[in-house]
Amino acid sequence: MTRIVFLNGDYLPADQARISIFDRAVNFGDAIYEVAGVMDGKLVDFEHHMQRYFDSLAKLGIEPPLEQQQILDAFRKLVDLNSLDEGLVYMQVTRGVAERDFVWPDDIVPTVFMFTQPKASAENEAAETGVTLASTADIRWARRDIKSTNLLAQVLAKKAAHDAGAYEALMIDADGYVTECGSTSFFIVRDDIILTRPLNDEILPGVTRRAVITLCTTHGLRLVESKFTLNEALDADEAFISGASSYVLPVVSIDDREIGGGKPGELTRRLRQIYIDHARATLT
Repeated sequence: MTRIVFLNGDYLPADQARISIFDRAVNFGDAIYEVAGVMDGKLVDFEHHMQRYFDSLAKLGIEPPLEQQQILDAFRKLVDLNSLDEGLVYMQVTRGVAERDFVWPDDIVPTVFMFTQPKASAENEAAETGVTLASTADIRWARRDIKSTNLLAQVLAKKAAHDAGAYEALMIDADGYVTECGSTSFFIVRDDIILTRPLNDEILPGVTRRAVITLCTTHGLRLVESKFTLNEALDADEAFISGASSYVLPVVSIDDREIGGGKPGELTRRLRQIYIDHARATLT
């Protein structure tokens, strides 16, 4: 089946979608993106994805080209047109098209495109086997709180992890502390306490991360937002990642060193099911 995408208000076959070589996303990476999960043909935690969408646009000074209801309608239509039961809807908003210049014109009009991707997240084999991580230096720009398309550092980190035989990259800052993974948030468990790095402009405000933190509170699980080093992560009882396309996945090794005996931990297993139940309750 031909995939149908959205481009500036039109729905068209993917091979017919075109953007200008003068789009600022192409020349400067001047754009933001958002990704929402799809479960049972519906959108997961859409409201919080939209909060981050508007926040990212505001931080870059891009006027929202679409309001929340327009995005919801477009996401739902793409899910329907592509018969998507489980997977993702990706949306990118660029500052727009203009002659290449670092300073953009006042009358620039944003470019908006969206597409779907099928992905098995709920019935993911990795939930049973666990995933592996490889540590890399975190060389990203300073405003990691903005979900921008400036992803070259993550591309290099994830490629290095892939070449090392790992599922995901675990990024380490210049002081030796864990920030997050290449495209997911990271947590460890020590003595039944879940730890994750505090939220500031050094990490992305993950929507799934946010849900996990809230669910820990409502289910009586102790979670502390605190910095920890790579060595502390290596010594953890359990570890896991979270993201829109992975939900909660156990980590069984970092840099070829086993975590929790090399098996998914019980607390992580429990939290994954808690999150899946939560995701179904948020379907839009």
